[in-house]
Amino acid sequence: MQKEAPAAAPPKRSLLRRMFTPVAQGQPGDGPTSPKDRRKAFQILFFSLVCMGVGQSLMFAILPPVSRQLGLSETEVGAIFAISATIWVFTSGFWGHRSDHWGRRPLIIMGLMAFAISTALFATVVQLGLLGIIAGFWVIYPLLVASRSIYGIFGSGAHPAAQGYIADRTSPSERTEAVSTLSAAFGLGTTVGPGIGAALVVFGFVAPLYFVAFIAACSAFAIWRFLPERTRPSERERPKRLSVFDRRVFPFIIANVLLGTAGAIPIQTVSFLFMDVLQLDTDNAIQFTGVGLMASSVAALFAQLVLVQRFRLTSDFLLRWGVIVAFASSVLFVVGNTFGLLVAALVLSGLGFGLARPGISAAASLSVGHDQQGAVAGLTGAAGAAGFIFAPLIGNPLYETMGPHAPYVLSAILILVLAIFIVLTPRLRTAHAKPSSDVETSVPES
Repeated sequence: MQKEAPAAAPPKRSLLRRMFTPVAQGQPGDGPTSPKDRRKAFQILFFSLVCMGVGQSLMFAILPPVSRQLGLSETEVGAIFAISATIWVFTSGFWGHRSDHWGRRPLIIMGLMAFAISTALFATVVQLGLLGIIAGFWVIYPLLVASRSIYGIFGSGAHPAAQGYIADRTSPSERTEAVSTLSAAFGLGTTVGPGIGAALVVFGFVAPLYFVAFIAACSAFAIWRFLPERTRPSERERPKRLSVFDRRVFPFIIANVLLGTAGAIPIQTVSFLFMDVLQLDTDNAIQFTGVGLMASSVAALFAQLVLVQRFRLTSDFLLRWGVIVAFASSVLFVVGNTFGLLVAALVLSGLGFGLARPGISAAASLSVGHDQQGAVAGLTGAAGAAGFIFAPLIGNPLYETMGPHAPYVLSAILILVLAIFIVLTPRLRTAHAKPSSDVETSVPES
């Protein structure tokens, strides 16, 4: 009797394509969460986190030009972001650890709502200042700092909880693609953000900020209503607290501080660079900066949604080539004096950091077990946020005292230091390796 030929194995597809491919009704589940539910959850999470990227890019594109009408210097503007980032550094790890115990969904909702409230209050303070209803440095500035700090305190819970949610539902072999896709959600937001800003700025400088605050609130509702998380926190094993100095994650924290600082310098100063090097007024600076930041975000999306997903790039490859491309962008910022060269520098910056960031995050995720995924995401996220402390405190004063290109020289130096650190650190050089035997690799039911 002739044997039946074995069924052909289905073609392998990237995680991104699997996320957005419909699942047939009635497909058997994989425990408490079926493949259909998992795909739906990833889609909701992806689109909900886009708004945070929109808000960040709008903030960096709008505030620097507007700040000069409010009488604020480059250093004072940078300090607003530095204070929020400082708070973020100390709260991100805490919320990440809490998400390992309380569950992911409550922390994601909290982060999105905090982002919405913070952005709306910030826009209100700016608007009242521009209208002259409130005036004076000692009135406007503390209100700007306070409203932005809400994001630092509570908004920092969204990303580590989201990364933990993804890690709970992916195998180690899928982790780099999954983390890269999550980063792409933020990147997609930064891509469309400047376009939204350019379109809505005709209704007022702060109209785009109000818009993104509304979208963030809607996203929080969508997470609450539709994101499945069927394992109650009380059913989970109580996770051990993860130390910053844990040998498994400490190299990734150092690398992310260096990478975050180098990457934050262009974001913090590029609006001023466009205004001063290209001699632009406030309106044109917002629109020209928006175009440049959009090009940078498109490059980051290309790295995360095309290169990583299509070629299944390993974490160490992403980190190594991301550093090389990021260094080239810093050099181009230093020599660039035309709109075309500055946009090209932003494109290289988006591509380089778009490769390196998910490389570090995915490798760090693989270094610990499933019960510490939120904690490791919080610690590495805090390390990246530290860059937004050091960049404005060092880069902005350099801009004021030594000229527009000085901060980018510093960025190039930091990237070189990171490259040397990678070469000298075996855990970073072999970031693509499978987790060691002391790390649990199974995907828990969720």
